[in-house]
Amino acid sequence: MKLSLFLGCVLLSILVVASGHTFDSKLDEDWKSWKSQNEKQYTEEEETYRRKIWEDNLRYIEQHNLEYSMGKHTFTVGMNPFGDLTDKEFNERMNGFLPMEADNSTEEFEGDEFDEDEESEGDDDELDEESDGDDNELDEQSDNDVTRLIVDWRKRGIVTPVKNQGGCGSCWAFSATGAIEGQWARRRGKLISLSEQNLVDCTRKYRNHGCRGGWMANAFRYVRNNKGINTDADYPYTATDGTCSFRRNRFVVTIRMYGRIRRRTRFLERAVKWIGPIAVAIDASGPFRWYRQGIYRHSRCRNHGVNHAVLVVGYGRERRRQYWLVKNSWGTRWGNGGYIKMVKGVRRNCGITRHAVYPIV
Repeated sequence: MKLSLFLGCVLLSILVVASGHTFDSKLDEDWKSWKSQNEKQYTEEEETYRRKIWEDNLRYIEQHNLEYSMGKHTFTVGMNPFGDLTDKEFNERMNGFLPMEADNSTEEFEGDEFDEDEESEGDDDELDEESDGDDNELDEQSDNDVTRLIVDWRKRGIVTPVKNQGGCGSCWAFSATGAIEGQWARRRGKLISLSEQNLVDCTRKYRNHGCRGGWMANAFRYVRNNKGINTDADYPYTATDGTCSFRRNRFVVTIRMYGRIRRRTRFLERAVKWIGPIAVAIDASGPFRWYRQGIYRHSRCRNHGVNHAVLVVGYGRERRRQYWLVKNSWGTRWGNGGYIKMVKGVRRNCGITRHAVYPIV
């Protein structure tokens, strides 16, 4: 245990005792069950610290779902394996997209068929800042023929099962492999689960930082220049930073180049429809960590505050609301089996259109 965390646990334990705080005895069995289910073990001092956080998080979840039943929210939330973490701890551990690397990138994107369409009318973020209208207003393309279709690439057999990044900020690697897996399966007819650890260990010279974060396009550059990536069977995931151990005689997948999508809903929509799963970045702070069902939409979700990389595998409409179908990398016990439906066609969209990229095989 890190010294700072240990001291934090001790300090909070002292404060809890000093304030006369007692835990809710009705939750004792739930706490024990949650610990067992998630294989949690604590020292005596840390147990007090984590139980306090867990109860606070549980109260937040119950309050949100009560408000959902009153029509105040469009999605439900639920307890999950992250219940003993503060928001700060969670964001530092699980959200590893580095927008500074993406925004400062000078790499030329090749084959960008969605960046030379028509004259730009401004990106989604600019519209959001300039508009004085209601966030409920849909994008002007929301009623076109493309939008009315439901796209789900899982049904075409080009999306691997949900994976789990563990306590490593490697979401960018999972987003990148998901996009490459989809393109390889669509173009070559074979779905192969690729190695995130290969990217975590071997892309540091491409300005990625392993478990401390990265950027999907830098991962694509590595795979292109390295002329391949290993499977996760040959290069298993450890959720830690390691020494690069790429097995050149075992590579199975290569890419020729990569491209990006212009920052508009309609361009990302067309890319998902015609290309396949697309690597994107989003703002995953706030209640995102507790998502369970429904269409995720939060008034404080930032377009410029993206911090987590995911994979868009489709889109659709539900109860007159449009959504992006998004695959996450936090395991199947998060969200709806590891997936989330995120609001689509509104100006405040958690930044999902800002950093969309895709590989070309």
